[in-house]
Amino acid sequence: MPKDTKQTAALYRMVMPEHTCPYGLKSKHLLETHGYEVEDHHLKTREETDAFMREHDVKTTPQTFVDGERIGGHDELRIFLGIDPPKEEQSDTSYRPVIAIFSVCALLALGLAWHQYGNVLTWQSFIWFISLSMTVLAIQKLQDVEQFSTMFLNYDLLAKKWVPYGKIYPYGEALAGTLMTAGILPWISAPVALFIGTIGAVSVFKAVYIDKRELKCACVGGSSKVPLGFISLTENLMMMLMGIWLGVRFFAGV
Repeated sequence: MPKDTKQTAALYRMVMPEHTCPYGLKSKHLLETHGYEVEDHHLKTREETDAFMREHDVKTTPQTFVDGERIGGHDELRIFLGIDPPKEEQSDTSYRPVIAIFSVCALLALGLAWHQYGNVLTWQSFIWFISLSMTVLAIQKLQDVEQFSTMFLNYDLLAKKWVPYGKIYPYGEALAGTLMTAGILPWISAPVALFIGTIGAVSVFKAVYIDKRELKCACVGGSSKVPLGFISLTENLMMMLMGIWLGVRFFAGV
């Protein structure tokens, strides 16, 4: 694939009054940023689109052609341009969701600490990081509680014994995280965090390190591609730590 010389690519994409295909726009952008002159062919009606797909024996648009050879749709174009690996080499797991959540929550915690104390390196920064992470992870689960609870049943020991726990869990996580962030009602947040964190940690450890199962983690919702493992265990251990610490402070009257 040339890098420095202009080459022409023909792109066929839907551009209708009521709908412009987003993958067509993304394909056009990819081609242009990789040095291609784009012959941009608009499919302006449903009939025109269907006729194009029948002619080229394809099921979707957009379609890209380079030197008369059909490259394929947007996903195939990314592979052709070297952005993504071939499909047989692509992984069905990704840590991107948890990296994004933990990174943003860490920045939020540091920002809150700076606003409150004029210093980012405080114990409260760590507390806020955990509580904010719990809250955001709960939001991910609450988007589709049914789907989350189904995936959760694959490994959580209590949910396997009592199915409704899978639907209660994200509400408990959200409650504990919110109370921890606000610094109120530790007699509620501490036992909730300790309870769900302990059961979660034991469940993950058993599934991954004893039973050697390869599962997806429900930590960021039921459609997650995050593998169940060290990150999931760490999340639960952090909740356990917070539950213990808040409980000790509460009973010590600190």
